[in-house]
Amino acid sequence: MTAGTAPIIETERLRLRPQSLQDFAFFEAMWADSLVTKFVGGARAREEVWTKFLRNAGFWALLGYGFWAVEEKGGELLGEVGLGEFKRNVVPLVEGNPEAGWVFDVNAQGKGFATEAVSAVLAWADDNLIVPQTTCIIDQGHKDSIRVAEKCGFVRKSDGQYHGEEVVIMARTRRTNV
Repeated sequence: MTAGTAPIIETERLRLRPQSLQDFAFFEAMWADSLVTKFVGGARAREEVWTKFLRNAGFWALLGYGFWAVEEKGGELLGEVGLGEFKRNVVPLVEGNPEAGWVFDVNAQGKGFATEAVSAVLAWADDNLIVPQTTCIIDQGHKDSIRVAEKCGFVRKSDGQYHGEEVVIMARTRRTNV
């Protein structure tokens, strides 16, 4: 995969598309919501959300993968999903294996959107990235996200700590069409 921008991926109910400047206000509000961010380090200030937003664009430019804006077919923005290389100091993460991540607005949670979107991203990764596995780190208390990861083929590898929080480290082996 060459560097660039996110391709459009469509599922039964969703459209995953490149993030745009027009999306920033939505992401700013979503990342400031303490209900949304309870298990991902808490609410973020505007400056930090802007930095994350720019980082997401940079992933695509430098790595050839990154994050998508997730909208319900019909146009309502729901959240973001994708793959990143965060250079986290967490063992046993292996650099070079993309880390999956997803965050959805509180109004989009509990409707299967995360599972549908993450599954679509992983299928895209299986077809376009030559990496042995994908990982994810989830707060041990975030049972809903752990369930999403398991539905998408991730298995628990170990427990760890990240920024003082207990986390579950999960991995998913790349699927090939061989």
